[in-house]
Amino acid sequence: MPLLNSAVAAQPEIAVWRRTLHQTPELMYDTFKTAAFVDAKLREFGCDEVVTGIGRTGVVGLIKGRGDGPTIGLRADMDALPMQEGNTFAHRSTQAGRMHACGHDGHTAMLMGAAAQLSRSKAFDGTVHF
Repeated sequence: MPLLNSAVAAQPEIAVWRRTLHQTPELMYDTFKTAAFVDAKLREFGCDEVVTGIGRTGVVGLIKGRGDGPTIGLRADMDALPMQEGNTFAHRSTQAGRMHACGHDGHTAMLMGAAAQLSRSKAFDGTVHF
């Protein structure tokens, strides 16, 4: 399946990840559950390497493409803000006084989606750090 078609097909799963992250926001350097979620997904995708505990809760997945080439780093923030969510949708925050009003839940989910696609296809030369 072409990479673009595969990415479009993955959108519903990526939306589930975002909603999962949105429901369980964590603040600053206390993103342990979020980091564990990202770590598990990167390993599930088949990243060549996954390193955890960077700067306390940071996670980095490394994917090597088909051949030699440049190295690029793509990043996302995982933390939420210390504020009460006023939304009423089903995936609203379950943590009092914490909310992903910043969009980091979407940022993290999109980056995980890119990692999933690239780790499965390896349709590039070089290395990507997520």
